Amino acid sequence: AAGDTEAAGRVWLVTREAAPVGGRCDPQQTAVWGFGRVAGLERPQLWGGLVDLPAEADERSLRLMVGTLTTADEDQVAVRSSGRFVPRLVRAGRKDVEASGWTPRGTVLVTGGTGALGRHVARWLATGGARRLVLTSRRGADVPGADELRTELTGLGADVAIVACDVADREALRTLLTEYPVDAVVHAAAATRPTPMGEAMPADVDEVMAAKTRGAANLDELLGDRELDAFVLFSSGAGVWGSGGQCAYAAANAYLDGLAADRRARGLTATSVAWGAWEGTGMAATDEAKEFLGRRGIRPMGPDLATASLRRALDLGDTAVVVADIDWDRFVPGYTSARPRPLLDELPEVRRVLAAGQEPVPVGAEGGLAAELAGLSEAEQTRAVLSLVRSTAAAVLRLDSADAVEARRPFAELGFDSLTALELRNRLRDATGLKLSATVVFDHPTPAALAADLRTKVGGTGIGSARQTVAVVADDPIAIVGIGCRFPGGVGSPEQLWKLLADGRDAITPFPDDRGWNLDALYDPDPDHLGTSYAREGGFLDDAPGYDAAFFGISPREALA
Repeated sequence: AAGDTEAAGRVWLVTREAAPVGGRCDPQQTAVWGFGRVAGLERPQLWGGLVDLPAEADERSLRLMVGTLTTADEDQVAVRSSGRFVPRLVRAGRKDVEASGWTPRGTVLVTGGTGALGRHVARWLATGGARRLVLTSRRGADVPGADELRTELTGLGADVAIVACDVADREALRTLLTEYPVDAVVHAAAATRPTPMGEAMPADVDEVMAAKTRGAANLDELLGDRELDAFVLFSSGAGVWGSGGQCAYAAANAYLDGLAADRRARGLTATSVAWGAWEGTGMAATDEAKEFLGRRGIRPMGPDLATASLRRALDLGDTAVVVADIDWDRFVPGYTSARPRPLLDELPEVRRVLAAGQEPVPVGAEGGLAAELAGLSEAEQTRAVLSLVRSTAAAVLRLDSADAVEARRPFAELGFDSLTALELRNRLRDATGLKLSATVVFDHPTPAALAADLRTKVGGTGIGSARQTVAVVADDPIAIVGIGCRFPGGVGSPEQLWKLLADGRDAITPFPDDRGWNLDALYDPDPDHLGTSYAREGGFLDDAPGYDAAFFGISPREALA
């Protein structure tokens, strides 16, 4: 709903026990974080962030939450009585685990086992020594190529059962697990469907969520406390950093990450692997799909590299890992174009790209769009610029015709996210010779509004021209019946304000320590560092937490918010 309004503030999603901080977490709440990460890409101009509270929030947790909402130095925060916790992607460990590496044994269940991804995993397991493989899918042995797959895996030394079983059906899964007691599980079942936030229908969301979330929940419940060699959940980078147009898919994968963390908190084995793209499978199955991913900096991995990485993830024993081949020079500019993304702050590759980020020198409007508009009437200029914006937007979205880009339909509804918005900016910059900000598409959220801005920038008449202002003369008497004021420098009355001015005192002070702010994280001496202040002082009101909410009939919870 927020996407349909002109919101004065930013939208924050508040969850409880979504983040695995020192204990169990609720996977259903973690799924909300996956949804929120997509919201941050599709609606960056409205997005505030995610805040996670403990099951029972105490006063300190609530104060930390308020500090997070007011400071906005982080967009993903878990607050606990012990402090604030934020997610960061870091490089996986490189310890030598070859001698005691994980190997499959006994019976391994692979859900989605007859799909392209599941087949690669099954081959890897059979080659690695799995004695029996149970491959499930909704169609089972009726899937084209199932017989050939069985023959291939049998030749590798495995006993193979290909079974039709919808793992989202709890009773069907119970029957399967009774017939085939398993020693390890690889949950690779998935369904994908484009689900932009503004267009996702309940049936579409349910279809995408069911195979991953219900299937995983059923496996977790039915296997109970059974000691397993591995409980592997195939997640996706979409659940970690978001993916425009895939709110349901991102939420489903974030759920898997949360379930893995919760199982670990219960003392059970679990590993969630957030994949990038596998060559020839899923979202990288076609040349068009690979080109789409490539523009976003996601390079498909070959099956051998992917399965070797899976082996490494199991060797390391971490709860959640990301395995992806990323072209940071492409990924980072698009991902961070609309706002800072602290999630990536610890990666040296990201810091390198951000440090080197320079706007190309514009060729000058007089040599680009302005030359094309010269001599045209105002109406002709408007049509020409709008046509340029619509055709360029259609090219970015790979649409057959610019007619599909409605002039007054928001870019977000057309399918743009922060990555495609940056590509549109870059193409328009190259086509017009104008220097355009990275957020220009979000600052002017429809093709018509963006076209008007471009025309103004090249000096088009009529649009954006200064309006004549007329002074208003009022000679009615004014009665001042009361006055009050609060200003930095301890000013709480007009008399104190006058004294501060008369004495010439400086009202600038260091950051206050009563606002719940993380003062160390807020400061960075580099003025170009995103999301921080390069000054340690400012003008602040005294005793802001002493606001008398009860006097105004406001509850303590409302006052904190």
